[in-house]
Amino acid sequence: MKTYLTNQIKNVALLGNTGSGKTLLAESMMFEGKVIERKGTIEGKSTVSDYSEIEQQNQRSIFSTILYTEFLDHKLNIIDTPGSDDFVGAVISAMRPTDTVVMVVNSQYGVEVGTEIFNRHADQMHKPMVIAVNQLDQDKANFDSTVESLKQSLGKKVVLVQYPINPGTEFNAFIDVLVMKLYKFKGDTGIREDLPIPAEEMDRATELRNALIESAAENDESLMEKFFDQGTLSEEEIRKGMAVGLKNRNLFPVFCTSGKRNIGTKRLMDFIINVAPNPSESPMPKNDGNKEIKCDASAPTSLYFFKTSVESHIGEINYFRVMSGKVTEGMDLVNSNNDSKERIAQLFVVAGKNRNKVTEMVAGDIGATVKLKNTKTNHTLAVSALGGTKFESMTFPNSKFRTAIKAKSESDTEKMGELLNRAHQEDPTIIVEHSKELRQIILSGQGEHHLNILKWHLTNLHKIEVEFLPPRIPYRETITKIAAADYRHKKQSGGAGQFGEVHIVIEPHVEGAPAPKQYKIGGKEINISVRGTDEINLDWGGKLVFYNCIVGGAIDARFLPAILKGIMEKIEQGPLTGSYARDIRVAVYDGKMHPVDSNEISFRLAGRNAFKTAFKEAGPKIMEPVYEVEVLVPADRMGDVMSDLQNRRAIIMGMGSEKGFEIINARVPLAEMNKYSTALSSLTSGRATYNMKFAAYEQVPSDVQEKLLKAYEAEQEEE
Repeated sequence: MKTYLTNQIKNVALLGNTGSGKTLLAESMMFEGKVIERKGTIEGKSTVSDYSEIEQQNQRSIFSTILYTEFLDHKLNIIDTPGSDDFVGAVISAMRPTDTVVMVVNSQYGVEVGTEIFNRHADQMHKPMVIAVNQLDQDKANFDSTVESLKQSLGKKVVLVQYPINPGTEFNAFIDVLVMKLYKFKGDTGIREDLPIPAEEMDRATELRNALIESAAENDESLMEKFFDQGTLSEEEIRKGMAVGLKNRNLFPVFCTSGKRNIGTKRLMDFIINVAPNPSESPMPKNDGNKEIKCDASAPTSLYFFKTSVESHIGEINYFRVMSGKVTEGMDLVNSNNDSKERIAQLFVVAGKNRNKVTEMVAGDIGATVKLKNTKTNHTLAVSALGGTKFESMTFPNSKFRTAIKAKSESDTEKMGELLNRAHQEDPTIIVEHSKELRQIILSGQGEHHLNILKWHLTNLHKIEVEFLPPRIPYRETITKIAAADYRHKKQSGGAGQFGEVHIVIEPHVEGAPAPKQYKIGGKEINISVRGTDEINLDWGGKLVFYNCIVGGAIDARFLPAILKGIMEKIEQGPLTGSYARDIRVAVYDGKMHPVDSNEISFRLAGRNAFKTAFKEAGPKIMEPVYEVEVLVPADRMGDVMSDLQNRRAIIMGMGSEKGFEIINARVPLAEMNKYSTALSSLTSGRATYNMKFAAYEQVPSDVQEKLLKAYEAEQEEE
């Protein structure tokens, strides 16, 4: 394969809802570029994309697949993406190295939830977008309805370049108003006739061409002046205006396709090659020093890694875009994220699981390599001349679904942990947390289906039986008033005994409050003289403030650390539910010791039990994590979603609207968000989405606290 120059490279991500036909469109693009000799089918499990067993079983894309084709002396890098929001991480990682997205829309259904969701991500990443109205050969195809839904969703930026003559099962022709031709196709061969536009279609074609010219002219002042003067523009001038509008997301051109029958594929590719930006025309990425890195083959070499996968018989495959310079086989580079040295032993251009070796790749190209030691997704490799530059990491949506996972066989636990960490490297939207507090391994992802796919891999490919369990909630315990307690630990067993007595007062910690001087306990005033203070910032949030108020040597100073240690044991396993406690002040003001029998363990146990007793008398409260939740929902499903949120103890904080969506902002307890992604999808037929982030800890209602206390007591009895 020849080495393509930067201006001969186009990078495209195929986006669209599940079932829109992205995979078959990609198949036709590779067929037209002679990368494959015959097109595969979904039913035959023979497509270049969707080659994994789980994708073939589900008959849809679950992972992004890197592909390429060669057309009109250009290399077209294509990334086929999943259509479900559960796999949005693959969509975002596909858009990062590409310069244009092709939004594939099913002409039977028009704008769907995937169209809306993925367009929002494309908008956030400011990616130019071409629209391919696909599956026009299907019985229920409705081009006009699809275009209307696109205009409702995207506004007047939607402009037709083509329209079909006969959508439906007999679809074989469309009119292209950019070149003013009728294209008629023979079967599913991709072979076409270029014909003049029929007289009965000329008025509509002329009207749409004028609309296209006007849209193109709006993006360039000189073209606008010429349009006003002459009333028209040449084909080349239209392309020039469209290129500017496309780049700025001010224009979304619409094309007609049938990926299955290879209709319209060549014209779509021709447009991408002639109008869509090449890598050097796209916005320059910035490194961590806020310096723009020009996509220039003569600059120092830098590579950005956007995807990592593991395949049997090969191991880890790392996919990258050449950000600057050129990369050659045998080149030594430095990982800017961890300072390790890496050698690029082999270079590949990739079409699914097919990898073809090349000797070099230039700025803007997309490729793969193997056998890297310490390079993962979001890492940068660069020559040392760039001074350790690294590119900004991809930002993925917050997790929406959370579950605990456990190996059914204890002997598989370690191996399962290794595989989960590898899964995170391949898909950063899978978050793995080994929670000491909850005593569970917590998996977080984008949805129930997302994590079920991971479970399938563990069970079927790695032969590890696992189960999903309801995740425990990381509650916190605290107190609301002052309480005092004392505890004497005394044990005699023949030889030296154990003796320690501790008197304490506890109260809520308030930031900035002065040290205590006096307490009133049970109608009796206790004067306090603080001799020493330990202020401990707890790892899980909040503080423990420990005051030494011992006078007259009632307890030797060497035993105070043991008392603190005993108190910390109950802080780490709170008296109410075993959850972490926080925001408490403890004053040790009196006690007793024995000249022979007192030791550290005696005072540790005395301190722990005194704290436990006082805690239960100090108005104890359970605190729960509350999250800020933003739900984007179609207006016709607003009531159902609001009602469901209120049943989840949500407090609605505000409402608004954005690009056809209603927005609900709420604060919801984490305990009520279990399987919310599944419930929301069911309520809205998959049309709504949401994100959530931690807000604060708040007290649980008294009825909820009562249930939690009873549940914990029952759990303790079982143990």
